Amino acid sequence: MALQSWWEDIKFQFDLNFVQRNRWRFITTGLGNTLLITLFSLMLGVVIGVVIAGVRSTYDKTADSARPTFGRKVLGFFNTLCKVYITVLRGTPVVVQLMIICLVIFAWSDNGVALASLAFGLNSGAYVAEIIRGGIMAIDNGQFEAGRSLGFNYLQTMRHVVLPQVIKNVLPSLMNEFIALLKETSVAGYAAVRDLTYGGNTIAGQTYSYFMPLIAVALIYLTLVMFLTWVVGRVERRLRSNDH
Repeated sequence: MALQSWWEDIKFQFDLNFVQRNRWRFITTGLGNTLLITLFSLMLGVVIGVVIAGVRSTYDKTADSARPTFGRKVLGFFNTLCKVYITVLRGTPVVVQLMIICLVIFAWSDNGVALASLAFGLNSGAYVAEIIRGGIMAIDNGQFEAGRSLGFNYLQTMRHVVLPQVIKNVLPSLMNEFIALLKETSVAGYAAVRDLTYGGNTIAGQTYSYFMPLIAVALIYLTLVMFLTWVVGRVERRLRSNDH
């Protein structure tokens, strides 16, 4: 009897939280927004990260041989800006950055998905930049000298010799950043963005039943993270097999 009563309670809770008034749509809509935010943030973060990593690594790699020209001073100025950007974005909580963008800078806009994508993309760019910069700095200087011996300038050497090696080395770390970014988007609801977590909280606020909606949200995140972790593992094994 106790088992039957427990099962009846589970069915009642499921019907209350997901079936009645089509409340399941809060979950599906939130999941779609979460995936969109994560995808757009990742693309923006990669673009920002590549640019910043290029500026910082170029400045560091040419520090010993560069002459104090006007171009060098301009590069140094942008290098300083990039360092400030990374320090600020990595040194402040992402939820604070999100609220500043959504509730202060762009308070007039109601496009929560776009604003959240911007906020998380800017934050992710700081981490991606350091990942890519670390990959570039790990390349032996002999690779740059080999490029020059082939008649390449610095940019051509980066493009044809260095970057292919960097991408191979940092790809697993970038994919792990993608997984972390997916989980970080769960705070988007603090700025009233209708993401997956916001959908679960909305259901709980209507039914006064928090267990099942939040468990559903947690299981969806867990499934997504497990899938992405599996993908990362496959990529890492493929890269290792190509080394042999």
